[in-house]
Parts: sequence; structure tokens; C-alpha cells
Amino acid sequence: LDDPALYINRELSWLDFNARVLALAADPEQPLLERCKFLAITSSNLDEFFMVRVAGHQDALEAGRPSSAPDARPLRRSTHASRASRRLFRRSSAVVWQT
Repeated sequence: LDDPALYINRELSWLDFNARVLALAADPEQPLLERCKFLAITSSNLDEFFMVRVAGHQDALEAGRPSSAPDARPLRRSTHASRASRRLFRRSSAVVWQT
């Protein structure tokens, strides 16, 4: 259980979950109101994610604390991946909203 490869990064897993919710918002088989709800959930989740998780990473980086994640992923890498995902979610959400 000491092997970091046995663990999934919590933040990246959470972003994957949010991507699945966004995919439901983009699904034309879903009723329109449900699609709007999924889009709202995605937006709310991202707001919370950045206010809590990414802000916590930023504080840890500024304080010089190492990663305490079980997967041993460096904080800087997680923060960079989170920000890249945010841009993708923004563009995807805008496309879904316009369709």
C-alpha cells in the first residue's frame, strides 16, 4: 500500500466526474431542463473546486509544503492540470449552452 501508483489523484478523479456530468449536459437525448441542470451542476462544482481544492494547493505551494496526496503527484502538476481543465470546461460549457 506504500506504492503511489496504487492510488488515483483525488483532484483529477473529481475533474473526470465533472466531465461526465458535462457530457450529460451535452447529450441531446436528455430533456432540455435536465441538460440545464447538469450544466448548472458542472458550473457549481467547478466554482467549489477552485475555491477549495486549488486554493488549498496554492496555499501549500506558497508555504513550501510538499504534496500529501497518496498518489505522490506534485502539487504544481496537480494545479497546472486543474487550470488546464478549467479552460476546457469553460469552452465546452459555452458550446453546450449555445446548442
